[in-house]
Amino acid sequence: MLLVHGFQTVDPKARFLDLLARHGEVIAPSSPGFGRSPRPNDFDTVYDLVHLYLEVLESLPGENATLLGFSFGGWLAAEMAVACCHRLDKLVLVDPVGIKISNRETPDILDVFEKSPDEVRRRSWHDPDRFAPDFNAMSDEALVVYARNREALCVYAWHPYMYNPQLPRWLNRIKVPTLLIWGASDRVVSPDYGRAYSRLIPGARFE
Repeated sequence: MLLVHGFQTVDPKARFLDLLARHGEVIAPSSPGFGRSPRPNDFDTVYDLVHLYLEVLESLPGENATLLGFSFGGWLAAEMAVACCHRLDKLVLVDPVGIKISNRETPDILDVFEKSPDEVRRRSWHDPDRFAPDFNAMSDEALVVYARNREALCVYAWHPYMYNPQLPRWLNRIKVPTLLIWGASDRVVSPDYGRAYSRLIPGARFE
């Protein structure tokens, strides 16, 4: 299973990784510029990431892999599945961004750079007091990783913000079984956005 992370990199100690690993080997890299991974100076578009991950997919042993994408990584995973399905067994998208469903004046995706930190915290978590990061308790190293992740996200996805205008017309090229999983309390990208996303992928299941 190839896991493509979202706005933030995946904590190697996250319990869900152990649960996924019961079903197969999990490969969960940090994208260039995120976490501790360096970013080449001329590596700055979503398609740089898509083509890099397609190379990773081609290099994996075995015939097929399950591709999982979270949030921003869900956008990358969808672009990958549009471009190349022959190495994919299944596609799982968890609260992905990447498309525009409303008119130009209506935001579909919370602008995590322009809104206040308090609003972003409140809208990003079902129970912020329990799950949101406590920056006062984080180590300096963890804070640097968090800041690098935000900086890299801005480099790749600032304009247009978190979507590809052409992607909706190509999602019908995805031919592998696809599951979209959505948080009922998600207010960064709403469940209605997720339902619209799933309708663009043939046979996709929305949960």
